[in-house]
Amino acid sequence: MRDPRLETSPAAPVTPPEHWHLPAPYDWRAALAVLLIGLALIWSAQRVEIDKMLRLTGEAALAQVGLQEESQVGRGLGRMFGALFPFAIEDRQEVARLPGLDRDALPRFTRIETIETTRYEMNQTTLQAEPVVERKEYLVHPFGYLLKVGDKMVETFEIAIWATIIAVLLSIPLAILGARNYTPHPALYTASRSLVSFLRSMPELIIAMFLVLGYGFGSIAGYLALGLHGAGFLGKFYAEDIESADRKPQEALTALGAGKLRVLRAAVLPQVAPAYVAYTLYILDRNVRMAAVIGLVGAGGIGQELKGRYDLFEYGHVGTILLVIFLTVFVLDQISARVRARLIG
Repeated sequence: MRDPRLETSPAAPVTPPEHWHLPAPYDWRAALAVLLIGLALIWSAQRVEIDKMLRLTGEAALAQVGLQEESQVGRGLGRMFGALFPFAIEDRQEVARLPGLDRDALPRFTRIETIETTRYEMNQTTLQAEPVVERKEYLVHPFGYLLKVGDKMVETFEIAIWATIIAVLLSIPLAILGARNYTPHPALYTASRSLVSFLRSMPELIIAMFLVLGYGFGSIAGYLALGLHGAGFLGKFYAEDIESADRKPQEALTALGAGKLRVLRAAVLPQVAPAYVAYTLYILDRNVRMAAVIGLVGAGGIGQELKGRYDLFEYGHVGTILLVIFLTVFVLDQISARVRARLIG
């Protein structure tokens, strides 16, 4: 006998939908928006001279491959980059400007060099330009300038460290007040978010220019400017992570009678701590780089030395400064990557 369990009923016919269609990836509104953005970019390109940039860049590229004799970009950059090498690592001081120098007891590793220079003076009798040889003695320290740049870089790193500390201390209360689920009052939420936006919108260089007027030239204006600007970034990121933290641990502690601060410490902080460390390390890395920039307006650090040497066209010294900045940022980036990997892992 045939087993009824082996019998299968015929499949019901599948009726295709009558009005099924694939929606268009865009509509007329999106096309209009793209058109308006394109027109705005074309108008802006004329204002910022995009055509001139492309022309000069093309001329520089053609000059590099030998299809053009010379270019404005290549001439200017080539002259500067050619003067960056060799890097200046020694320090020279004119002996005549060092009163009390004991030639028999020179500082360690230093030596005295005599350099002859020839200049031309007008002879009042013959009215002819005659060469005059001048001899100057210099006290030379083989690694003096490298040590000076290293000391300035240490000062720059100190500015970055204190700026990061100030940014963290200011951003923690701003983040708590700016988190919608932990702020005591909506007015405090609005005030905190407004202050964070204001600090973030003010460039460090502008803040440093104003602070230099109040605190004078030096590192104080530097780390205050970087700290205030960094507080704007960290305050925003910290607050957003508090708001997006998992609610289940918070609800469990709240049900047990824990207050908001205890819930924040026990249920939110363990979740956001790795991200907070990553944000803070990024701000520290950024502060090291920006500390060199704000030094251009007198806010301390290696930027002041960079500005002075650049104004004197001493590009060999500029090259040394840039190399030290690069090595410092590279080492800091490697350390930050290891710390983040350990926290994530």
